[in-house]
Amino acid sequence: MGGAEARSAMVRSFVGCTGCVEVEVLTTKGDAMTMETQPMASAAVRSDEGEARWWSGGLAVVKATAADTAGQMSIVEITEPANSEAPLHVHHKEDEGFWILEGSATFEVGDRTIEAGAGDYLFGPRDIPHRYTTGPDGCRMLFIFTPGGFEDVMRAISRPADSRTLPPASEGKPPSDEEMEAMVAAIQAHGCELLG
Repeated sequence: MGGAEARSAMVRSFVGCTGCVEVEVLTTKGDAMTMETQPMASAAVRSDEGEARWWSGGLAVVKATAADTAGQMSIVEITEPANSEAPLHVHHKEDEGFWILEGSATFEVGDRTIEAGAGDYLFGPRDIPHRYTTGPDGCRMLFIFTPGGFEDVMRAISRPADSRTLPPASEGKPPSDEEMEAMVAAIQAHGCELLG
């Protein structure tokens, strides 16, 4: 596998807990394999709940973390203003799904350009470069990462939101050289690359 990490899971009932399961997670890294058992309980996150962060000029609300899902996924609700652009980037550890809740965005995934509006879903496989630009009314969407863990990089390159709104314009200013170096390091440490 050349240093790549792969995970698979087998789910079975967890004795003694209604609504709970036990997940056996098999992780392979190179030639080494490990199996760990993690209990996982049902969860509900209300519309006004989740960890709110100001991230790249938008609002990110973490709805499900790797810790919540025994590493299976992370879900982050993103709200971005009109004409926001995500840089071209690639994830090497996780696949990313995008589910548009409100507004619109234009995605480039590999060599495809996809116009997406409310109710549309897109899938960006790991190792395929992608980016998006929000439409004239902005966009509210879910980022769905499998396996989970991407919330760690979001936390490293954002700050807690003062409110569950878009940040003030002063928060959206370009990062300083030091801030950009720290962002790139955090992104690379998580197995992602900024390509442009």
